[in-house]
Amino acid sequence: MKKGPFEIRFTGEAVKDVDRLTPKLKDKLKEILLNGVAINPHSGKKLIGDLEGFYSMRLTHADRIVYSIDEKKRIVTVHRTRTHYGECT
Repeated sequence: MKKGPFEIRFTGEAVKDVDRLTPKLKDKLKEILLNGVAINPHSGKKLIGDLEGFYSMRLTHADRIVYSIDEKKRIVTVHRTRTHYGECT
């Protein structure tokens, strides 16, 4: 998935998460990734502690998009889309 300067890729766990989303949330996820994260991945919240090196953006009140950035390859890897931070490790 690519629209901006960064390509978006998904881990296997993230693909499972996406499969469980409603069609409306899948559309919202696509909008956030293509029009936000792919253009400026550093706009997400920089995580600390066990998830240092990851970023997060809100998908719903309870769910977050958790991703990492490879600056050299210009790739954003989405690790989870239906989780809160503690369930990512």
